[in-house]
Amino acid sequence: MAPFARVAIIGLGLIGSSLARAVKGLMPGVALAGFDRDPGVREAVARLGLVDEVAPSPADAARRADLVVLAVPLGAMRAVGEAVRDALAPGALLSDVGSSKQAVIDALFDLVPAGVHLVPAHPVAGTEKSGPEAGFAALFTGRWCILTPPEGTEPEAVSRLADFWTRLGSRVEVMDARHHDLVLAITSHLPHLIAYSIVGTASDLEGVTKAEVIKYSAGGFRDFTRIAASDPTMWRDVFLMNRDAVLEMLARFSEDLSALQRAIRWGDGDALYRRFEASRAIRRAIIDAGQDTDAADFGRTHPDAPEPGPERGRP
Repeated sequence: MAPFARVAIIGLGLIGSSLARAVKGLMPGVALAGFDRDPGVREAVARLGLVDEVAPSPADAARRADLVVLAVPLGAMRAVGEAVRDALAPGALLSDVGSSKQAVIDALFDLVPAGVHLVPAHPVAGTEKSGPEAGFAALFTGRWCILTPPEGTEPEAVSRLADFWTRLGSRVEVMDARHHDLVLAITSHLPHLIAYSIVGTASDLEGVTKAEVIKYSAGGFRDFTRIAASDPTMWRDVFLMNRDAVLEMLARFSEDLSALQRAIRWGDGDALYRRFEASRAIRRAIIDAGQDTDAADFGRTHPDAPEPGPERGRP
């Protein structure tokens, strides 16, 4: 039996629509309600048949649901929490999918009615695409979902949400919210900030035209542009809501970048090699942990490329 009978998803972009698809595919007996503030998104969701009921308001979606998931930008979390507060049924579980967790607790904790359980969650999954058409049911398969329940949360509520995400194919871990924010600041938030910065720098160079930047994009820059194509509203809110952790990691990164700058200036090849070799080890560990593919060029297809034979390193 599924841990929840009726699930409401508020916000039906990439994550929300993927969640709807996954629930429909893996828990077909669960009733799904959804809402998005964009009428065009609501129309697309209805056309695609992603939920059983496209509600006219957040409260209408949340009413009678025993799990309500807020899949909205962090900056909208408080307003949406206020909108669903009076519709939450006793015993219901209120959660989210945001990538900064202390901000979610701060926004929602005092809004939650007595008898309703707040268990924030972060499925560590996504793409640079957005909108309901970009979602897919397997988005969470094999990925981590981190739960950050506030102190005093009933263990049964945490267990039910863990069961829910496990059924969707995720690996679940429970973590303190502030620790989560520090970990994600270095593994997710800072890489996005760097990508936005590098792409912006390339665009602003006076000695290089934008046409040349696009035409001669090598693999490294091309992959930075993929990251930098992510939803600007979501990432604006992430950096503002996880400000302290991001600034702490940014300061550490700046120190390490200065060390590399000195090594290049003074021709210290040994220092550069040690850093680069350590970075390769991290990449190998990520692949071994199943968090990425070891296929060449990150698994991109190249129809004209020759099939690799044993002499080219195929096992």
